[in-house]
Amino acid sequence: VQLQASGGGLVQAGGSLRLSCAASGRSFSSYRMGWFRQGPGKEREFVAAITGPGSIRCADSVKGRFTISRDNAKNTLYLQMNSLDPEDTAVYYCAADSKSSWSIYTGIDDYAYWGQGTQVTVSS
Repeated sequence: VQLQASGGGLVQAGGSLRLSCAASGRSFSSYRMGWFRQGPGKEREFVAAITGPGSIRCADSVKGRFTISRDNAKNTLYLQMNSLDPEDTAVYYCAADSKSSWSIYTGIDDYAYWGQGTQVTVSS
């Protein structure tokens, strides 16, 4: 599967953005998906994940502000980001894997396929 992330940009603190990740190939609904981010000088970290059946988990740092969702008819993964903070500034990556699609995985090594990343910059 190939992944193409989009929707990043520059936004003021308190604002919102919606990221999208378009997936190519068949059987998108059977893939578990995730969002990760890598801030300046930081390691890549887990943001949110969604299973094939639709169970979700978000990192504590974004809980209540970010929402992950998927539209299987459009082969697209979303990340709605509200109440953005300068600490959210990062390159955001979408990821996918077909193994154990009913389970939540939060590790970088748990995903075989990665998009190219989209930059999100939050100004104070």
